[in-house]
Amino acid sequence: AAGSVYCTLTNNSDRGKEGKAPVDAANPRANNVFGHIMHWVEENSDPASPRFKWDILVMAGRTDGDDEKAKGSMKGAAFGSPDGLSFDPRGVLWIQTDVSSSTINKKAYEGMGNNQMVATIPGSNEYRRFLTGPRGCEITGIAFTPDNRTLFINIQHPGEGGDDLTDPANPTAVSTWPDGDKAGRPRSSTVVITKADGGIIGT
Repeated sequence: AAGSVYCTLTNNSDRGKEGKAPVDAANPRANNVFGHIMHWVEENSDPASPRFKWDILVMAGRTDGDDEKAKGSMKGAAFGSPDGLSFDPRGVLWIQTDVSSSTINKKAYEGMGNNQMVATIPGSNEYRRFLTGPRGCEITGIAFTPDNRTLFINIQHPGEGGDDLTDPANPTAVSTWPDGDKAGRPRSSTVVITKADGGIIGT
């Protein structure tokens, strides 16, 4: 809706613990390791208005298993730790994730894969995975050309080892992005994405 504002709450494993931030209507999950996305609309679509309505767009999390505390509210692609957000010119919302390197594919995130980017049309509750990053990276930064035919995203700190410090003598232990089989030292990169047929991204 026109005038809507969206905000990612990436995660908060301390939520609800004694002496920490409490569970409340806007933060309904204790030990919120998956995060969620808030949405609000200011009264009369006026950014200076002192009043607004709000809701939770999506509770991030898993779509498998029996643990209700870990369940996401989405249909389609599971994801956690939402971070970067951007709307493309058509109104599709793109969500980039920033699961910490110490948690990727471990603990509550076991089997969920690397950081990724998903897309949704707000209100549909359907989320589709668009891309998955290399190991040890965060997906960050997003920009579209005005014709929506070229998309730019960043691969940040690929090869980061998390709890296990990366050995400087073995920099390719976690990732060889972007050199692949050439086994070069992992490097942050900007990726330019176009469709093979030159069409609009996301169609």
